[in-house]
Amino acid sequence: MPMRSNLPLALAKRAEIIRAVRNFFDRQGFIEVETPSSIIAPAPEEYIDCPLVAFRDGHREFLRASPELQMKKLLALGMERIYQIGPCFREGERGSRHNPEFTMLEWYRKGATYEDLKNDLSTLIPLLPYSDNFKEPFKTISVRDAYASFALWDPWINWDRDKFDFDMATKIEPAIKEMGGGVFLTDYPPEAASLAETSPLDNSSLKKASRWEFYLNGIEIANAFSELCDKAEQTRRFEESRKLRQQIGEADYPIDYEFLDILPSMGKASGAALGIDRLIMALLDADDISSVRAQP
Repeated sequence: MPMRSNLPLALAKRAEIIRAVRNFFDRQGFIEVETPSSIIAPAPEEYIDCPLVAFRDGHREFLRASPELQMKKLLALGMERIYQIGPCFREGERGSRHNPEFTMLEWYRKGATYEDLKNDLSTLIPLLPYSDNFKEPFKTISVRDAYASFALWDPWINWDRDKFDFDMATKIEPAIKEMGGGVFLTDYPPEAASLAETSPLDNSSLKKASRWEFYLNGIEIANAFSELCDKAEQTRRFEESRKLRQQIGEADYPIDYEFLDILPSMGKASGAALGIDRLIMALLDADDISSVRAQP
């Protein structure tokens, strides 16, 4: 456990970094928004659990794991560039890099691709306080190349969710840490990105999900998609995720049909989620999340 006496200085540096993040997005013409922390219908992702907090008007309410669906609704209503910095929550996540409550930055751009958001982040990080160790150009490696090099198999040919996740944690991420600095891991199997659009992989009949994850010195910091805006396909994926959650004994979340109905109005768009606590850990070379945020 880090020394609590060091926390006031870390929190002062944290505030400085968050101010710089806000200044960056404000200068880029983004509008800061605030969406509810308590929601009725979380996105039904298989391995992300939201705390149940209340029953209201006959409905269960959950603390959000992400403001994603609510922010996409704002895009569908006509907003062009939006960002949010606020609390998010996940059940059963506690450790040196995890906390049940954490702070998330999410930003969305209409008419943009995940490559545009990659450029956003590549520009942002070197501008932040305490980023002297991250001034070099960031590296990029595709998921397919990473698995070929470090796990010696192809997830597109023999998809296996458990093997994919195990090798990500034990082979791919350690190799990324060895690379040092900032690394983008790009273009995922479609099965590993339920909210992302897909496109041809290497001019073949295979598909890739337009998704990247970003690491700083081996710490996974951010995740981005070119967003899926096809109502029928998103409905199919949500229903499939609900079935998988039921099979593994997780809570069944209701489908957000309001989101699905308005989704086609969003049009082409991209969004990214960045863990503020982990970003600050990387910038301050901290090894425990409790050393960079106020804890109970």
